[in-house]
Amino acid sequence: MAAFNLTSSDPSAFILMGIPGLEFAHIWIAIPFSACYIISLLGNFTVLFVVWKEQSLHKPMYLLLCMLALTDIGMSTSVVPKALFIFWLNWKGITLDGCLIQLFFLHMVIVMHSGILVTMAFDRYVAICDPLRYATFLTNVRIALLGLVSLVRAVLIILPLPLLLGRLPFCANHMIPHTYCEHIAVAKVSCGDTTVNRMYGLLTALAVSGLDLTLIALSYGLILRAILRISSKKAHQKALNTCTAHICVMLMSYTSCLFSFLTQRFDQGIPSHVHITLANIYLLVPPMLNPIIYGVKTKELRVKVGKYICRR
Repeated sequence: MAAFNLTSSDPSAFILMGIPGLEFAHIWIAIPFSACYIISLLGNFTVLFVVWKEQSLHKPMYLLLCMLALTDIGMSTSVVPKALFIFWLNWKGITLDGCLIQLFFLHMVIVMHSGILVTMAFDRYVAICDPLRYATFLTNVRIALLGLVSLVRAVLIILPLPLLLGRLPFCANHMIPHTYCEHIAVAKVSCGDTTVNRMYGLLTALAVSGLDLTLIALSYGLILRAILRISSKKAHQKALNTCTAHICVMLMSYTSCLFSFLTQRFDQGIPSHVHITLANIYLLVPPMLNPIIYGVKTKELRVKVGKYICRR
């Protein structure tokens, strides 16, 4: 508790309050947090291990799945350990540099995650609309380059956020009503002019989600057109099955992300503990469910995972 009090007087430190209004339940909230995090790590590391060990899975689709697993691990790991320290040990202090690093890493991984989903939609488009050229056009090297492009894009887009926050003055109030350093939550603590921060954050979120959703919608529009041209119902079913897992993951990720973003930006009338809980659910539930969805819907991966489980 002494350390907690000291952080409030340190101009270079913040205090993360956890979930205001639910402090009495922090110890119990930590239980589903821990469960979701452990399941997420087990599922995503299982996908990475099986794809790495199985030569037959060294294909573009599974390389993309590994990239998605890495971003899922990054999203949850950037938030959950600190949240558990808050819930269990009441360690709420975080330095300004630590806060900005967490903020940068978290938002960068989220943008990269969106870029990977776009690449996966493009992968499905080529596989269904131009299957004869799939093996020669979408090689592992090209998929790796597309993943690198997603990473560079995410870094360039998100880097200004901590730089803009770092120039702001932070006065007496260092209390951040959140479990992690979210951009707007940190900006609200500043006693300076945050207009540029708010505008850049809003434009970035709208541009990234708008562009990526447009590209995904275009890919699936072309896929749907190609499927409708196929006369065989069996071929229809097979083509749709190849997209089911990606559609489920995409809908879950973007729906929770946009809902969390809107409640954070336009929170009039919404209790703070509601939108903070929603923001944490977005970073916990999709990373936990994504490997399960792909494990269930992708037969080849399911068989390989089953082989290793049975061997153990």
